[in-house]
Amino acid sequence: MTVPVLSLRDLNRATLARQMLLARQPIDAYTAVNSLPGLQAQVVNPPYIGLWTRLVDFEQEDLIALIEARRVVRAAMFRSTLHLVTEAQYLRHRLTIQPALERALRSFFGKRTRELDVARLVAAARPFLEEAPRSTGELKTMLQTVQPEVDPNAMAYAVRTYLPQVMVPPSGVWRSGAALYTTAAQWFGRPVEEADLQALFFDYLAAWGPAGVMDFQTWTGMTGLKKPLQAVRSQLVVYQDESGKELFDLPGRPLPGGAAPAPARFVPQYDNLLLAHADRTRVIPEEHRKKVFLSAGRVQATILLDGFVAGTWTTAREKETAVLTIAPFAPLAKADRMALLDEAEPLLRFVEGDAARYEVRIE
Repeated sequence: MTVPVLSLRDLNRATLARQMLLARQPIDAYTAVNSLPGLQAQVVNPPYIGLWTRLVDFEQEDLIALIEARRVVRAAMFRSTLHLVTEAQYLRHRLTIQPALERALRSFFGKRTRELDVARLVAAARPFLEEAPRSTGELKTMLQTVQPEVDPNAMAYAVRTYLPQVMVPPSGVWRSGAALYTTAAQWFGRPVEEADLQALFFDYLAAWGPAGVMDFQTWTGMTGLKKPLQAVRSQLVVYQDESGKELFDLPGRPLPGGAAPAPARFVPQYDNLLLAHADRTRVIPEEHRKKVFLSAGRVQATILLDGFVAGTWTTAREKETAVLTIAPFAPLAKADRMALLDEAEPLLRFVEGDAARYEVRIE
């Protein structure tokens, strides 16, 4: 049986379609977050921009209301980084990604993890966090009374790893500052669900497929998943990319095809569009990678032209003027310039709503 081959442009358009970047969607913010398992939220504002660029008529208050109602939460999730997820996603997937959280703990603290008495730390932290939301600093101070000889940073990270916890508002709210934490059980009033790797893989494919096992591992931060996922192979559609790599997808998922038009789009910092696959060339040409992925894990905000990353963008305030600066990687065609300008000023007004004046610059 011949396995269908998907070109790079086929994969690009499939990814953009499922990420709501071929056309803005007329759906509410909750439905969007639930369809995009994890809006990366290391920095507070980018998820709001990510929804603005994907949805019709999105406003900051739409997401703020969901966070305050406990329907969307900011927490350490995939790759052990902060994400915004729905309540249902958190409860369904938190234990499934436990191996990734443990791997990150070992990676960050190495031999120091051997000194940790995890059971004692979690037993002490649980009532402390449930009595009142606490900052990381407050948690570290308390944990030093449990194991005074151990690195407080390692102890706090261990608690984050082994005790499911979430950030409480105003964390995650547009332009909010310091974060406070409580346990997930306290916040949601029910415990997290049992691990279900199949459910997580299927949610991933719905948002990011067609994709391979290595792509899924890159997105989750987990390893060694090829053998466990063999059990679900018969339930999936199988493709290949142009290099012969095996890709999986859910049955019935549409593929727009590489010829589908892709409008100019502004993508925020850290957006999972650039992070959810091992082979990122489906969205960013290899020659541009170092211009976007900077030191210390920083990921630039980018522009998309014809579906691929073609430059970066930033905003700044110059007294009462809000400025959005576009830095393309190559000279822009007139049509691309006009398309970017059409998107840029509404975005700038969204990001800097209290400015007196607005200016868009193209370097």
